[in-house]
Amino acid sequence: MKVAIVHDYLVQMGGAERVVAALHRLYPEAPIFTTVLDRTRLLSELSDAQIYTSWAQRLPGIRRHFRAYLPVYPPATRTLDLRGYDVILSSSSAFAKGIRVPEGAVHICYCHTPMRFAWEYDAYVSRERLPGFARRALRPYIRYLQEWDVRTARSVDLFIANSTAVQERIRVRYGREAEVIFPPVETARFTPVERVENYYLVVSRLVSYKRIDLAVEAFNRLGLPLWIVGDGPDRERLRGLARPHVRFLGRVSDDEVADLMARCRGLVFPGEEDFGITPLEANAAGRPVIAYRGGGALDTVREGLNGLFFDQPDAEALAAAVRRAEDMSWDASAIRGHAKGFDRAVFEARIRQFVDEVWRVRQSFAESAAW
Repeated sequence: MKVAIVHDYLVQMGGAERVVAALHRLYPEAPIFTTVLDRTRLLSELSDAQIYTSWAQRLPGIRRHFRAYLPVYPPATRTLDLRGYDVILSSSSAFAKGIRVPEGAVHICYCHTPMRFAWEYDAYVSRERLPGFARRALRPYIRYLQEWDVRTARSVDLFIANSTAVQERIRVRYGREAEVIFPPVETARFTPVERVENYYLVVSRLVSYKRIDLAVEAFNRLGLPLWIVGDGPDRERLRGLARPHVRFLGRVSDDEVADLMARCRGLVFPGEEDFGITPLEANAAGRPVIAYRGGGALDTVREGLNGLFFDQPDAEALAAAVRRAEDMSWDASAIRGHAKGFDRAVFEARIRQFVDEVWRVRQSFAESAAW
């Protein structure tokens, strides 16, 4: 069984790219195909991977300004040459599922979400503060992307969703069913400590849809220390909102993140994510999470055990949840035990079982057809 892995683009490193790294560990001989690669930002776990890019790799400035090249990715994805592979595992939140599937190959798509900026365009561009003329100019292309997204879903033999929220979006957008397999969490990287310090923590890319502004505004009201790890285009706006007890630490190493998570009072997770690995990483360090009640957090937060929800996407609701968390006692061992149910080993076992079963059925069908 020859396996190939396909991903949208490898120019930013987040939860989706960690899924690619886990797939690479499972199938180390499988090459990775992607539209664009930035090796300076590649996860260390992918440093030994054989990675092939599309013609888009040669476009000027695409690694730095990859979002500006939006129209390039659908045709670039279609030119990836996957002939000779039996099983194609695409990791997709946008374009990778749109590959040309060679005759006889099985295409399994691990879907992080149907294309968010196509299907939630108005909310997306309002958060990105695009000017009105740009929104109007893009709208016809967004309609094309929606059609392309639905059309290319037909080339997928089987979908895997990373959460029950995404499973429902796949059903609504594509009219398809999906198996849910949660993304891998590297729980071994995190260790609880006895001494917790007096700060709450956010670990995130600083982009508008992550709703870090809600955390800043809530902690402005609470007067409690909030430390924010990460960087991104929303940084200066957030700094302008923040009072002195809200600190911006920028990018830090993985080891520093693990240490900060172990010592924080709790992790604040204010946006609605497709899944969200960061809350489970904090849980693996023994710390509770205060999360917005939506998206992937519905699969991972058990109220009173490993965290609390807030129900309205506003600063007052988040502040009220933090106050409730302050009045509770938290069992670090129980919190970590919950996180271990999402460990990388669980993900790898489920993916391997899924792929092996699909291939067994395909082989049985081929043998029957031959008779």
